[in-house]
Amino acid sequence: MGVVERCPTIDQHRFRPFSHAAQVHCRDYSLTIQRKIVDFAADCSFQAASKKMHEHYGIDIPESSVRAITLEHASCMQEETFIPEQNSQDFTGEAEQFVGEMDGSMIPVVLFNDVEDGDKRKTRKTEWQEAKFCQVYKLGSNDKRHLATMKGPNKAGDQWLNCALAQGFNPKSSIHCVSDGATWIASQAKRVFGNQGSYLVDYYHLSEYFADAAEECVGYKKAARIEWRHCQQERMKSGDVSAVIAELDQHRNGKKGKAANKSEECHRYIRNRPGQFEYAAARAVNLPIGSGEIESANSSIVQMRLKIPGAWWKPENAEAMLGLRTLRANGEWDQYWERLG
Repeated sequence: MGVVERCPTIDQHRFRPFSHAAQVHCRDYSLTIQRKIVDFAADCSFQAASKKMHEHYGIDIPESSVRAITLEHASCMQEETFIPEQNSQDFTGEAEQFVGEMDGSMIPVVLFNDVEDGDKRKTRKTEWQEAKFCQVYKLGSNDKRHLATMKGPNKAGDQWLNCALAQGFNPKSSIHCVSDGATWIASQAKRVFGNQGSYLVDYYHLSEYFADAAEECVGYKKAARIEWRHCQQERMKSGDVSAVIAELDQHRNGKKGKAANKSEECHRYIRNRPGQFEYAAARAVNLPIGSGEIESANSSIVQMRLKIPGAWWKPENAEAMLGLRTLRANGEWDQYWERLG
């Protein structure tokens, strides 16, 4: 018998030629398998993804491994998705009209007290935190860019600007922002876009306030309530805000908080947002007055995965999954895996 030579070693570890050539290591998964795992787990629970790997490929992968692999790649995707903040003055080009939208969604999260020693499960606390989701596109284009975060308004505003920059926003451009009446969104639009941006309160969100106030203004009859609501809507569309304020002023009770009636709430909602109801000007240049597109995208990109029944997230894991979901929505899935390969 010939002499069996010992395998050469690399860094004091046994060297396996096939493993080295195939880039597969003991208790590890190839990049191709990892891609399939993340592909499934991006759309369904980690448990369901494990079952799908067995059903489609005959590979048994523990749920814990599916979770670890998915969150590792999701964290990398979240970092890649966030474009470093840039100075818009560095950009040149033609004047173009952009549309920017922002929406929030409450995500179930679980928190632990990392300071206390002992069983962390005893410090477990659940609550809901807001995922802030934005998109930007050129007027008339179907190419939309999305970003999302679990962090504060300023991070969301920075992402909003980065979406615009990635779409070609430059000093000659203008951006029309539309969203619900959340004051933090209007503040971020002003902060990141300045004089290049305008902000409009979602027309349909405002209409809900009219629907709530209608009974106090004209009584309980349905036909009268509908007619009154339509009248206020048309006044707002034509820019006659003062007439709406005068109408509501006859029925509001002037109280604050829970004591305020619906007419008071509607009146306060309008008067606290001056300049944010320029529907006539927007319609004249074919700009949207509703934020239905961002709400639909929020449902399909954020909520469809992060709000599945039984899912509770650590905030940092929810942040990572938002990066995964938005990277796929932005059409950058293939590029991510090609860079790793």
